[in-house]
Amino acid sequence: MRQQANENLNYQLKTVNQKSSGGGSQGIIIMVLALWILLPAVLNAGQDLYCFKKITSKDALLIADHNGRVLYKKNEAIKFIPASTLKLLTALSAIHSLGPSYKYLTEFYMDSGQNLKIKGYGDPLLISEVWKEIADELKNNIKEFNDLILDDTYFSRQINIPGRNNSTNPYDAPVGALCANFNTVFFDRDKQGRIIPAEPQTPIIPFARKKIRALGLKKGRYTFSHDPHDAARYAGELLLHFLKQKNVQSHGKIRPGMVKPEDRLILAYRSRFTLEQTLMKMLEFSSNFMANQVLVSTGAHIYGPPGTLNKGIRMMTGYAREELYLKNIIIVEGSGLSRENRLSALDMLTILRRFEPFRHLLTKKDNMFFKTGSLKGISTRVGYIEGTRRGTIAFVIFLNRSGPDIDRLMECIRHSIADEG
Repeated sequence: MRQQANENLNYQLKTVNQKSSGGGSQGIIIMVLALWILLPAVLNAGQDLYCFKKITSKDALLIADHNGRVLYKKNEAIKFIPASTLKLLTALSAIHSLGPSYKYLTEFYMDSGQNLKIKGYGDPLLISEVWKEIADELKNNIKEFNDLILDDTYFSRQINIPGRNNSTNPYDAPVGALCANFNTVFFDRDKQGRIIPAEPQTPIIPFARKKIRALGLKKGRYTFSHDPHDAARYAGELLLHFLKQKNVQSHGKIRPGMVKPEDRLILAYRSRFTLEQTLMKMLEFSSNFMANQVLVSTGAHIYGPPGTLNKGIRMMTGYAREELYLKNIIIVEGSGLSRENRLSALDMLTILRRFEPFRHLLTKKDNMFFKTGSLKGISTRVGYIEGTRRGTIAFVIFLNRSGPDIDRLMECIRHSIADEG
């Protein structure tokens, strides 16, 4: 390919020279223009390697150096389905709006009837260890209470995430202002088939056991309900379990309700995790629940409660438009689960350039930091290759078809970049 390009260049230069002989400076100018037009073809000819031939009209590939100079491109302006690589834009918009050190809040109140109230604000990481930690702090403020009242009104109860189904798969878990363990239950079974905890920090409380049996689930992690009341109820039941372990007694029932101005704040719990740490976990596990939880809660933070999908999208697309100058992207949710999302490789390169200071949040393998995405018939990968002679290289691979092995393609690209220097 390189030889053919050189022959084409020589032919063109010979033709130009014949036409311009005796033309003095005019001939020189024409020759310079010819070099200017044809030189990229010569440079790119060396990149026509086996791995690049795998990129078809249904794919996109873009590779750029640290300064954003494109080294290789194909179908770079066509909009493709980004799948979970969209989570980088979700993370960036949240960091911009809240700051990397932001910590989610959950509030606890006592009312005049000695009822304990929980007000949730969409913390994505209210996991068992956190609820146990909250119980340990609450025991210093109360010894007993009547009802446990759950206030999940910070989010709208009518949030339908495009691409999410009502299955028991964890990636279909619904969002909510007050949640526990990603709105999933994780359990095992012993030799007799009895339900037992799959992790020591998470007890199988009666509420969860009842849901597991009703659904006939085998061992594993499952979404057990798509009812926002059930999600909040699970969080309340889990807290109640840990409070009883701390000898804090409840004399009533668990029920939904709202915090009122006259209620007394007894604990404003700030998450042990910063937003940056939360996003690292979101990206590590590619959690659709966490991504849309971040999206909706950030939208509510900016535009006021209740949190809705539209407010989250407004926040995210506003950031993309005003800070990244991306005006033609299509975003319908924050996790990449929907096939309606559309980005070009050039759009993703812009995102990657802004995300570079946070690349340590991505999966690391050898000299690469990257995020993958997959849907049926879709395979994507974006990230950075470090330690090359050109510095840190950014890459975007969008394969919107079945068949190619993206791991082998990535290795080919990585070695090609290293070989070219």
